[in-house]
Parts: sequence; structure tokens; C-alpha cells
Amino acid sequence: MEWTGARYADTPTVEVRRVIAAPPERVWELVTDIGLMPRLSEELQAAEWAGETGGPETGARFVGRSRHPAFGEWETTSYVVECAPCRVFSWAVSDPELPSAVWRFTLDARDDGSTDLTEWVQLGPGRSGLSHAIDRMPEKEQKIVHVRLQEFERNMGATLDALKALAEGTGTL
Repeated sequence: MEWTGARYADTPTVEVRRVIAAPPERVWELVTDIGLMPRLSEELQAAEWAGETGGPETGARFVGRSRHPAFGEWETTSYVVECAPCRVFSWAVSDPELPSAVWRFTLDARDDGSTDLTEWVQLGPGRSGLSHAIDRMPEKEQKIVHVRLQEFERNMGATLDALKALAEGTGTL
């Protein structure tokens, strides 16, 4: 990831893409399985549906527990803000109106039966754990944001590689 000099208020984003030799229906099953995601992530430790929906649909909620060496452990509630089966699965963290982050998987069917899968994240505009680090070291805000986006990019790549292997039948958990 190239240096952009972005600040948190800029709501910076990063995205990672992979072509997966599996149809969107198979990829969709995986990206909406929130119980699977902690097994593919260094940071996310657990995730479970909250409320009565119990599955991917707009308005559904899930609770995630995460851990990071610099930020410690925390729990958030996320809200599904877009859910178009086999196309888009997106959620806002903490507050759907002023999220600390917005995450999205986008699936695009290809003519050969495979799927273009993109994972995208936006920081802010609501406050997050990163905001507290910036409050303590405001002169390093751009570096803090850049390092976090690099972490996201690396971790998203690993997640997509694992999803690819699972969808294509070449990986196991």
C-alpha cells in the first residue's frame, strides 16, 4: 500500500481482490459464515449472530470479539447494512449511522463460472480504537492510519486467500 497521507477524518479505505474458481453461490456461503471468519483471521477471535435473525440479512446484528497486540481485546456489535445474496454483504461496526468502520464483500460472477471477490474496508467516520491512539499521538496520525490500513490490507489478503482455497476445495480448516 502506497503512502497517501490520509487522516482518519478522510475515511480512508483499502480493498483486496481475488479471482476464485468457484461460482458466486459457493463464495457467498463462505463470506456470510461469520462463524468461519475468526478461523481465517489473526485479529477476529469470535463472531456470533445476535437477536432473532441469526443469519445474513439487512438489519441483522452480530457481535465480534477481537484482539490486537497494540489495542488489546474488545467487543463490537456490527449491523448488516447491505445484503444482496451472491452479490454484496456489508456491515457497519458499532453504529450504523456513524460507524467506526464499514466492511464489504462484493462478488461478481465471471463468464467462466468463477467469481471476482473483493473485500473492502473504510475507517470511520465514527470513533474507534484507532481514534484513541491518534488522541495520544496526534502528530503521528497519518502514520497511525497508514500502518492500520497496511495491516488491514495484509490480513484481508490472507482472508481472501483462505476463502479462495476453501471455495476451490484446495484448503481445509
